[in-house]
Amino acid sequence: MNQIKLFIELTRLEKPIGYMLLFWPCAWGLTLAYDFSDSLNNYYFYLILFFLGSVLMRSAGCIVNDILDKEFDSKVFRTKNRPIASGKLSISHAIFYAALLCFLAFLVLINFNFFTILLALGSMPLAFSYPLMKRFTYWPQLFLGITFNYGLILGWTSINNEISIAPILFYLGAIFWTLGYDTIYGYQDIKDDEIIGLKSTSIKFKNKAKTFLFMCYSFLLILFILGGKFMQFHYVYYFLTIIPFIHLFFYQMRIFDLKNSSSCLRAFKSNNFFGLLVFINILIIKNL
Repeated sequence: MNQIKLFIELTRLEKPIGYMLLFWPCAWGLTLAYDFSDSLNNYYFYLILFFLGSVLMRSAGCIVNDILDKEFDSKVFRTKNRPIASGKLSISHAIFYAALLCFLAFLVLINFNFFTILLALGSMPLAFSYPLMKRFTYWPQLFLGITFNYGLILGWTSINNEISIAPILFYLGAIFWTLGYDTIYGYQDIKDDEIIGLKSTSIKFKNKAKTFLFMCYSFLLILFILGGKFMQFHYVYYFLTIIPFIHLFFYQMRIFDLKNSSSCLRAFKSNNFFGLLVFINILIIKNL
């Protein structure tokens, strides 16, 4: 039971926000590509596969992150009690768990077409090197955005077996979304990060945080509008798009206070609702 508890802590399974933020772009890409005049069986099947893949890969990513950040995590108040940083779980056990999760994720992946499998495998080096970025650049959130939203492209190619401009525009928009929400997340640890010498957009833009968020979310909006244009969506799409962006600009940015860690966490978690709203919007417009 103790090992199960440590495994859950290690993989953050008790914190679903992480794997949901990985899952939503997959669901967006799949829904953008799917022809809903066909049987829905494949759609539901792929949706379940992407959800399972998100849970497995996010869990494996957490383990790799904790292995690489062991020394840093032990010096940060919020992370010092994590299983690896606190010494409750050995590195060898953690590597075994990560390998097992990656193997299970591979079993999920092989259900897709060859092009999608190839693209997914090609993203692995970036996914597992992301934790190192905060040592070298103030833009680790950008690398996270590139990695975390890659599922949008995979969702598209799982149906179309090719890439076009439309999913790329949505993908670029999603990168700006992650750039915004992970900057918010980073303000929880900003004092400790500055002391131990880590870098982030949270630190880089600490004196103009809301301006930076406004710019990120504005680019997100522009790219989603352009994506809709290339998809030749009905004008209703642009009306529906207002709703999730009201959430970002008038709710999330209003409750966000960089000096209050609980406010940062609440604003960060609210992005799960944004992901759901965008998913519902795409689902509606694809079925008009």
